[in-house]
Amino acid sequence: MSLSPKLLLRQSQSLVMTPQLMQAIKLLQLSSLDLQTYIANEIEQNPLLERADTEPAGFDGEEPPADTPAESANPAEQDWMETSLPESRADIEERLDTDLGNVFQDEAPMGMGGGESYTASAWSGVGSGGDSESENSLDAFANSALSLADHLDAQIAFLTAVPVERMIARGIIDCIDDTGYLTEPLADIAARLGVKLKQAETVLSMIHTMDPPGVGARSLEECLTIQLREKNRFDPAMEALVRHLDLLARRDLPQLRKVCGVDGEDLAEMITEIRQLTPKPGLAFGGVPVQTVIPDVLVRAAPDGTWLIELNAETLPRVLVNQTYYAKVSRTAKSSTEKAFLTECLQTANWLTRSLEQRARTILKVSSEIVRQQDAFLTYGVHYLKPMNLRAVADAISMHESTVSRVTANKYIATPRGTFEMKYFFTAAIASTGRADAHSAEAVRHRIREMIDAEPPDDVLSDDAIVQALRDSGIDIARRTVAKYREAMHIASSVQRRREKVTSL
Repeated sequence: MSLSPKLLLRQSQSLVMTPQLMQAIKLLQLSSLDLQTYIANEIEQNPLLERADTEPAGFDGEEPPADTPAESANPAEQDWMETSLPESRADIEERLDTDLGNVFQDEAPMGMGGGESYTASAWSGVGSGGDSESENSLDAFANSALSLADHLDAQIAFLTAVPVERMIARGIIDCIDDTGYLTEPLADIAARLGVKLKQAETVLSMIHTMDPPGVGARSLEECLTIQLREKNRFDPAMEALVRHLDLLARRDLPQLRKVCGVDGEDLAEMITEIRQLTPKPGLAFGGVPVQTVIPDVLVRAAPDGTWLIELNAETLPRVLVNQTYYAKVSRTAKSSTEKAFLTECLQTANWLTRSLEQRARTILKVSSEIVRQQDAFLTYGVHYLKPMNLRAVADAISMHESTVSRVTANKYIATPRGTFEMKYFFTAAIASTGRADAHSAEAVRHRIREMIDAEPPDDVLSDDAIVQALRDSGIDIARRTVAKYREAMHIASSVQRRREKVTSL
């Protein structure tokens, strides 16, 4: 038998992840906010893309009609920043009719870092004469969110006049996290700055007097101690309470009364004072603004008892391909590089618009099946939430589970019962004691919370009692599962709840 080279022709199928396919998959799992950012970047890079709600730019340089607001308005009454951006220092000085040295002094205003640059938004406040209604006014700048580090840096000048101590203070502040705690050992900070530990401790004690109270603490005990000392409430009894926060967490009130040497009434007042303190003082600064959830799908009841499902137009980006601009530019393209670039831009723009349409159709298809399977939940409430997984939806609409998973990620649906993340409807199944259908894990958690909220102070339900009550109602559940659900909902044990209820009486 001899070996010799051969040429064989074989036919096979394989899935090739083209850039266009990867883009479509990426668009499918983006949230509405991330999608808007992605579309904005694509419009910036592709000259053939434009938003449907904006006027296309004229290629031939035609002037807008004379009766448009931009032409009919008096140019002298217009803000110079609204007409065009300044191109140079001389241009700015000419428009302001002054020298920049007279407008902005060498020193930055208090509250601004010396290394910050003045952007176009800062210039517009000067050009408009400090109009209080302007979005870029000084009032808007002053009311902007201030980070904790900037807030502490502004207080260093009032803390000490010694340059070395100011340097140490800045080094310590750099190691304070967003919650207000010192995250690095003070000895390591002192070694890195090349100063003595005693000197660093002196500066840290100064930082403890800064606003907000409790900032720079190395532990919860120290944070509460700083705040109590500022209120002049750090007496021996309160000091003992702060040292035994573990007993307070366990609600061991008899032991707390013993170590603090007070009666029940005084202990209740001390606990009330502790609860009024701020365990994480730094969170009051530099917080990210809470974003309002905008639902991707809207569900409302129809007169005939069915459900009307539609996509939220606010979350759908309307993008168009400017074919007219492409036709004009393609006629002027001379080199092969220019023609290839225009062809690629056109293909990318067409694929993007088709991907957005496919994304919208897929979201609507998946959400419609979710509503169909969770009809009882929409009608009667969370007790009737059915257990559902990705495969149940994927098989019903002839899609792959990964596609359903991407569609439901970071998407929200507004229903008469409230606005929920689409992942909320996918819950595990809890077996039934009889032949009835299985119960949704989310519905069981809701039932556990209702039972605990309704329990009287003299008859607090244990986990075993909850298990028995659920089994009597047809839910086959283990005790460890009840404990797991209770802890996930941040509900204390029956012993701790009994102590809390007795204290509140």
